[in-house]
Amino acid sequence: MYPVLITGTLVMLRELTETDTSALHQVYGSDEATRHLSFEARTMQQVTAIISAAIESAAFYPRTEYMLAVASHDGELIGAARLATGEHQSATIGFALRPDQWGQGKGLETVRLLQRLGFAGLDLHRIWGARSPLNEASARTMRAAGMTEEGTIRGHLHTRGAWRDSVVHSILREDPDAPQS
Repeated sequence: MYPVLITGTLVMLRELTETDTSALHQVYGSDEATRHLSFEARTMQQVTAIISAAIESAAFYPRTEYMLAVASHDGELIGAARLATGEHQSATIGFALRPDQWGQGKGLETVRLLQRLGFAGLDLHRIWGARSPLNEASARTMRAAGMTEEGTIRGHLHTRGAWRDSVVHSILREDPDAPQS
């Protein structure tokens, strides 16, 4: 599926372009925005490499990774979203927004748009995401998007010099809150 363009009321998901480097660095280069993510703040060079890899992977067939811009309706990148397909018609999702965009419902809409991509666009059965146990805003977002908290993966990843647990949330295609179109 290329190119991806899915619009919501507050944001849209679109393909990343090389012109997004500076705007994505405002997200991935921010200590505040990456505080609960699985990686530390990225350099401009690292963000450039992320965008190059996203553009390259978008051309693969079958496509297994959707690294997308979360953009306002004027096209300005305000965050990033990722859906990566796996076995058994499943995918994992993740997202990050610029801190000045938090608390406005844009994270919730981003998750719902990722679900729409997965269920309606890719015919998936299960979509799941993992969050830091300390990220209560992400917990509220995933619950509001109809995702069920499944449990904790202990010592799941090494970040910021220490092992960190991850809390898993998921939604199934047949769940009442799953978007069908």
